[in-house]
Amino acid sequence: MARASRIPPWLVADNHWQTTFAVPLHCDSCVNDVSGAVQKITGVHKVEADLAKQLVYIEGTAAPSTIVSAIESTGRDAILRGSGKSNSAGVCILETHAQVPDPVKGLVRMVQVAPETTLVDLSIRGLAPGTYHATISENGDISRGASSTGGIWEAVKRLGGFGESNGRGMFGTIVVGKDGRGNAFLDKPVSIWEIVGRSMVVSERTEGPFSKDDPNTLVGVIARSAGVWDNEK
Repeated sequence: MARASRIPPWLVADNHWQTTFAVPLHCDSCVNDVSGAVQKITGVHKVEADLAKQLVYIEGTAAPSTIVSAIESTGRDAILRGSGKSNSAGVCILETHAQVPDPVKGLVRMVQVAPETTLVDLSIRGLAPGTYHATISENGDISRGASSTGGIWEAVKRLGGFGESNGRGMFGTIVVGKDGRGNAFLDKPVSIWEIVGRSMVVSERTEGPFSKDDPNTLVGVIARSAGVWDNEK
């Protein structure tokens, strides 16, 4: 749950936040279809659509991945577009560097809703059951998988110089069930601009050394996603 004390009242109210999605809308019937699907989601408190700009504004506490699934159920695509400011949204595609038929195993959507509050919506599939740790690394070098991403971002070195602990890069945990799927919805005290270009690692280990051939260690570079007004196409 987002920390209400850090979120400005003009952006959200009553512990709700606003996320914006680009959705193909051609007529009032399209708006009604999308609004009706989204309003069924637990945690959605307000839905507004701009037919001319093909944008849908949603206020509440629902995870962006849940909203995307609802919109896609109407036969339309949905792209998270941030909060309306430059550098307010990010995305990260997670994949394993092991030799497997389908290396892409996860997607992370991020949207900044306040100067130092970013919502993180993480979905993964095709991993062995267990508890995994999502961390942000110092750099975006994924040429050797997680082993080349450097240490945890702004980690605190342990006494004696062995390993790392804490740090702003410790994003949280995600539990993968027997079906190989897991979801986590987090809010973190970071800004999008601070983490774009860095890498995210999802692994059963919080620290290296990581094996490039581990099929259950995922990595991806965090990229900037378009803000609401950055790309009207």
